[in-house]
Amino acid sequence: MTRSSLPIANSNAVGMRCIRCAESFPLTDYLEGCPACAAASMPSSLQIDYCSFPAALKSHDASEWLVYPQTLLGEGNTPFYALPRLARDVGVAALSVKFEGANPTGSHKDRMSAVLVQRARVAGASTVAIASSGNAGASLAAYAAHVGLECVVVTTPKMSANWRRAIKMCGASIVMVQTPDERWQLVREKSRTGQWYPANNYLLPAVGSNPFGVDGYRAVAIELASQWQEQPATDVLVPTSRGDVLWGVAQGFCDLRSMGALETIPRVHAVEPFPRIEQVQSGADYRTSFGGMSRMTSLGGNTVAYQAIDALRKTDGSAVAVAEGCVLEDQKKLARAGLYLELSSAAGLTGLRNLVRRGVIGLEAHAVVLATSHGYKDP
Repeated sequence: MTRSSLPIANSNAVGMRCIRCAESFPLTDYLEGCPACAAASMPSSLQIDYCSFPAALKSHDASEWLVYPQTLLGEGNTPFYALPRLARDVGVAALSVKFEGANPTGSHKDRMSAVLVQRARVAGASTVAIASSGNAGASLAAYAAHVGLECVVVTTPKMSANWRRAIKMCGASIVMVQTPDERWQLVREKSRTGQWYPANNYLLPAVGSNPFGVDGYRAVAIELASQWQEQPATDVLVPTSRGDVLWGVAQGFCDLRSMGALETIPRVHAVEPFPRIEQVQSGADYRTSFGGMSRMTSLGGNTVAYQAIDALRKTDGSAVAVAEGCVLEDQKKLARAGLYLELSSAAGLTGLRNLVRRGVIGLEAHAVVLATSHGYKDP
């Protein structure tokens, strides 16, 4: 592919803006977040700013909306299922699932990878890289192979054999280090020297993934608004680590409201394996290290990114931690409803139960669980 035929940015994308301090920047790569916030030791990520949205967005059509809107492997437009039996079991009026496991590599990460590799090619990169426990690495490897980029996945020996095989089959390189922090250190070193174009966060305190990739998640909200039809969602449950998809979904709903396509938007809630964001909502500094262990590997990590706090603030959402044993039970219940999900993905149902018990989500609610990955990826 020649430079002239490379995908170009949506002409409505006019710049970037910090989600924390609101300072504006030109539309280009800021691999370590907002420079102004970094200088103040308050790390924060940037969002793509659009001068206007396409008219099709009013009919909840996500096409030609994102900064790099081209679909590469058929990602997006994932199924939406009603689960009435589980709704009765949980105690809400309606329960639906947005099944991201139907994406080409089986997870929501394909939305980020599709935009990321388009941006990497426009930026002149030859190699994309990611620190990953599995889903993100497998996704980026596939999309990099599709557009002819080299790919490096930095991981630890805990990565399952399923993911390692998928990554290698796509022709990507796997680099093993001993700890999650060492993954970030290596990606940081190679990215700062220009050898790798990074897909995700590599800083402590955490910032969030590449903002061009995160932009891809805004389409989830657009699709949901077209799928819930005459019964709009009141609450959306998102399994969360550092908040990439959480922020993208929340911002997508805010975009729809700002242009008049939705009068009200659902609350977007973060579901986590142990209290991190929940502690920040109770007053803890988001730059703190939060301890905890879980088998929900896709939700691991001891960091919180400001983007997660921003997502909950702008949608009046809550953070909720879930117990592993309860998630295992809900994984079985979802499977018996026909949806076999990765353990991390099944956490959304458990988070819903917890918020119903607390009275945060009412009996009249239409709750939507974002099922981020299918269960065949679990070890």
